[in-house]
Amino acid sequence: MKDVKGIEKLTGSGVYYGASMVDALSYKGEDVFMVGGANSVGQAAVHFSKYAKTITLVVRGDSLSKSMSHYLIHQIEEIGNIHVLLNSKVTEVRGGNRLEFITITNTQTGQLQTFSSHGLYIFIGAVPRTDVLVGLIERDANGFILTGPDLIHDGRKYPQGWTLDRQPFLLETNVPGIFAAGDVRHGSMKRVAASVGEGSIAVQLIHQYLKKV
Repeated sequence: MKDVKGIEKLTGSGVYYGASMVDALSYKGEDVFMVGGANSVGQAAVHFSKYAKTITLVVRGDSLSKSMSHYLIHQIEEIGNIHVLLNSKVTEVRGGNRLEFITITNTQTGQLQTFSSHGLYIFIGAVPRTDVLVGLIERDANGFILTGPDLIHDGRKYPQGWTLDRQPFLLETNVPGIFAAGDVRHGSMKRVAASVGEGSIAVQLIHQYLKKV
């Protein structure tokens, strides 16, 4: 997103990377834009839609199905104030002391559209440093660590190689007793406050784990 004109000036003043649940309260009745096509942006859009006037997802690809879970896509389709712009990217943001206008370019036609908005949330661009965990900890396609319910897929009751007679705790990885919290975790909000909160929850879960070892 560094190639977006004006973004450095407005980062932290209407332009944010990731979003906490509390942020939604600041945009009651407003038009909010979100960049990305994975589960993290979908979950944020569903939550923000309860407060904002409209939520617009700006997606580079031609479909959400390539990177977002089907249950979440269906949920978004059922919410009337969430709109999706496919084959699109943000190319410019403008404003004085805070974000005021967002320019979006259609990557196929080159058409430019400028929208009025005070809120742009970006859910792309983070690169997790987790290569050292290859072969040990299960990760998603982008290298973020899978935890809790995100480990249950392909019709399995437990993660592959799981050795305990219970499902993983919320922030537990596919290896019992190893937990992940913060930006490196799949589906995290990429905000300091959220990471701190996950860290405190992880400590509680570790105590639960140790009691049963």
